[in-house]
Amino acid sequence: MFALLLTQIGRWFDRAEQRRNDEYLAGARDLAELERRMRLLESCC
Repeated sequence: MFALLLTQIGRWFDRAEQRRNDEYLAGARDLAELERRMRLLESCC
């Protein structure tokens, strides 16, 4: 039971992080900025 709870919490945090990343990438003004943001996310996470 406890393991299931931890798994669900972990998934919730993963989805929240993915949503933040998607919103950050969607805020790019042009393709060059999108690519810069993508490289930044890849290098730090």
